[in-house]
Amino acid sequence: MRIIKRNGAEAEFDIEKIVSAVTRANDAVEDPYKLTAMQIRRIADAVTMCCEEMGRTPSVEEIQDLVEDQIMAHGAFEVAKHYITYRYTRALVRRSNTTDERILSLIECNNEEAKQENANKNPVINSTQRDYMAGEVSRDLTNRILLPKEIVEAHEEGIIHFHDSDYYAQHMHNCDLVNLEDMLQNGTVITGTLIERPHSFSTACNIATQIIAQVASNQYGGQSISLTHLAPFVQVSREKIRRVVEQEMQDIGAAVSDETIARLTENRLREEIRRGVQTIQYQVVTLLTTNGQAPFVTVFMYLGEAKNEREREDLALIIEEVLLQRCEGVKNEKGVWVTPAFPKLIYVLEEDNIHEGSRYWYLTKLAAKCTAKRMVPDYISEKVMRELKGDVYTCMGCRSFLTPDRFTDKGVGNIAKARNYVPGEHKYYGRFNQGVVTVNLVDIGLSAHGDLEAFWQIFDERMELCHRALRCRHERLKGTLSDVAPILWQYGALARLEKGEPIDRLLYDGYSTISLGYAGLWECVMALIGKKLTEPEGEELGLAIMRKLNEYTAKWKAAENIDYSLYGTPLESTTYKFAKCLQRRFGVIPGVTDKGYITNSYHVHVTEPINAFEKIRLEAKFQALSPGGAISYVEVPDMQDNLDAVLEVMKFIYDNIIYAELNTKSDYCQCCGYDGEIGIEDVGGKLIWKCPQCGNTDQDKMNVARRTCGYIGTQFWNQGRTQEIKERVLHL
Repeated sequence: MRIIKRNGAEAEFDIEKIVSAVTRANDAVEDPYKLTAMQIRRIADAVTMCCEEMGRTPSVEEIQDLVEDQIMAHGAFEVAKHYITYRYTRALVRRSNTTDERILSLIECNNEEAKQENANKNPVINSTQRDYMAGEVSRDLTNRILLPKEIVEAHEEGIIHFHDSDYYAQHMHNCDLVNLEDMLQNGTVITGTLIERPHSFSTACNIATQIIAQVASNQYGGQSISLTHLAPFVQVSREKIRRVVEQEMQDIGAAVSDETIARLTENRLREEIRRGVQTIQYQVVTLLTTNGQAPFVTVFMYLGEAKNEREREDLALIIEEVLLQRCEGVKNEKGVWVTPAFPKLIYVLEEDNIHEGSRYWYLTKLAAKCTAKRMVPDYISEKVMRELKGDVYTCMGCRSFLTPDRFTDKGVGNIAKARNYVPGEHKYYGRFNQGVVTVNLVDIGLSAHGDLEAFWQIFDERMELCHRALRCRHERLKGTLSDVAPILWQYGALARLEKGEPIDRLLYDGYSTISLGYAGLWECVMALIGKKLTEPEGEELGLAIMRKLNEYTAKWKAAENIDYSLYGTPLESTTYKFAKCLQRRFGVIPGVTDKGYITNSYHVHVTEPINAFEKIRLEAKFQALSPGGAISYVEVPDMQDNLDAVLEVMKFIYDNIIYAELNTKSDYCQCCGYDGEIGIEDVGGKLIWKCPQCGNTDQDKMNVARRTCGYIGTQFWNQGRTQEIKERVLHL
C-alpha cells in the first residue's frame, strides 16, 4: 500500500511510523494515562485496516485523522491531546514553506497529484512544469489574499470547487467561441504582425491554427471554431487554381473543354483541402501552448450554417476530409496510427444527413465509422437543440454552452465591435464564459442525514456560498483592459475593443455566461432517499433538485443582468478530491462514498446496467435542465464491424437529446504491438494500466485513449478517475 505525502509525492505505507508517532505522544503523558504497547499496536493495525478499505491511496492527513480517532476510541484522551498538539505545531512550521515544497516536488516529478491532474498534460516536460509552478504561486496568492476565507475553506473541504484557482490571480476567463469568420475575412494581428485576409484555403487553415494557439495561451479553458468560417476560402482557391490550369493549358497550346478544366481544377482543389485539413490536424496535435498542453479546441461541423448552396457544398468537402483524416488518426513515435485527443469534433445531425437516402447521408456514415474507430465526432441534434434553445450553435470546448442570444433582441447592439456583425441576426461567435464554481451535491445530501427539509435548507445556504464565489470570478474580470490579451479583446477572437478599453460591457446582457456547476446528483439522491436516478422516486427528486438549481441561476440573472447558467461539471481530477473529502467527513457509506470518485453532473452511475437508448432517454430530461453545459455518453465495445448499430444510436440522439457521444477504446502497446483494449489492474492498492498480451505496465510505452470529461484523455488519470474507467459497464 502507498500513501500521498503532503507535497503530493507518493511513498510506501509504513505502519511503524504510526507506532512511532503514537509512542511519542504516549511518552509525553503521565503513567496513569498511558497506552500499553499492545494498545498502540492495535491502533496502528486498525488505521492500516481503514486505509486498505478505502480502495485508494490515502493521504498523510487522512491517516493522521484516523490515528486521532483510534486513540480517542481507546479512551486515551491525554495522549490524543498531545498528538493533536504535535500535529498543530508541525502544521505551523510547514505553513511557511508548503508552496516551496510543492514546487520542488513538481520539478523533481515526485508530485503524483500533479502528474495525474490533467490527462492531456505531460508533467515531465519543462513547459508543463513551468505552468504548474506558476499555478502553485497563483493558487497560493489566491488562497491567502484574493478570495474570502469562507470560500477557500469550502473549496479545501470539498464543499464547493472553485475551478482553475491556479489562473485566478490573473485576469483570465474560461471558454471561448472564437469569431474565426471576422478574423479571417477582416484580418487580425498576431504578436504585432498584421494578418490580412488569406488568398487560399490552405493559408486560411494555417492562420486558423495560429489563432487557436494564441487564444489558448490567453485563457485557460476550451475553445471552439467552426469549419463554416473556412468554407468561403474553398471558392477562393477554386478560382485561383482554375486560373492556373487555364494558363497552363494556354502555355502548352492544348485545346481542352471547360469540363476538363473543371475536373483538373477540382482534383487540385481536393489536394489543397487535404493539405489544409492536415495542417489543422497536425498543428493542433503538436502545438504546445503556454499552458504546457495542446490547445483544448473543438471543431464544429454544421452544414446548416452555410450561407448559400456553393458554400454548403464546399463545407461538405471540408467535413468529409476532416472525417477521413481523423479516422486514419496520427502516428505515434513508433510510426503506428493512434487516436489523438484533439481537436475534438462535433457533427450536427440534421434533416439533410440523418435519413438514409438524404443528401449528406454519406457524411453521416463516415462520421459513424470515425466514431467507432477514434471516438469522435460527438453529436448535436439540430432538431432537439432548436426546440430547447431556439438556435443551433456549438459548445465552447467540451460541453460549456452559451445561453441563447438575448442582447440582440434587447437592442444592445454590437458591443464587441465585431466587423462581421449583422444587425438583427443572433450572435454566438465571439462570446465566452467567465468561469465556473461547482457545488458538491453529495455533501449536501449527506449533511441532511435523510431529512428533506434540512436538505433544502442546507441547499439554500450552499447556493448563496456559490453565488458569492461566482461574484468573485465576475468581479475579478471587471476592469480588465483589452491590452491584457490583444488577440481576444482587440483583434477579433472575441472583440475589437480599443487599446486601454475595459472589457466590462461584455460581462453583461448575456454576451458572456458564468457557470454554476454541479456534481454527484446520483449519489446525492441515493444519500437522501436510498433510490437511484433510474427509479421513479429517484428521478423525481433528481429533477426537482435540477429545477431548484435553475431557479437560483434565474434569480441571480434577473437581479444582476449577468447570465448565470447551470453547468454539468466534467470533473476530472476533482472527482477524486470530492470523493476523498466525503470519506473524510462522512466515512465510507455503501452506494454513496464507497468509491474513489463521484459521478459527473447528472449522469447515471458508471456501474448501473442500462441500455444505450434508455440511458439517452432518461438523461435527456436532465440535460434539458442543464442549459449552461451538459453531455451524455453511451459506453460501447469495439463497433468497427457494427456500424449499423452506431447509426441507430445516432438516429436516436437526433430524436431525443441535444448532445451525446459514444465511448469506445483505442489503445496500443509499444512493447508488443497489441492494439486491443489495455486493462486496469489493482497492484498493491494502486490501479495500474497493463497490456494483456505482454504485461507491459510502463505508461510511457503505451498509447491509451479514453473519454473522461467530454474530451479524450491520453496522458493517464488519477486513481479516482482510473477506478471509474475500470468500473464502467457497456450500454450496447
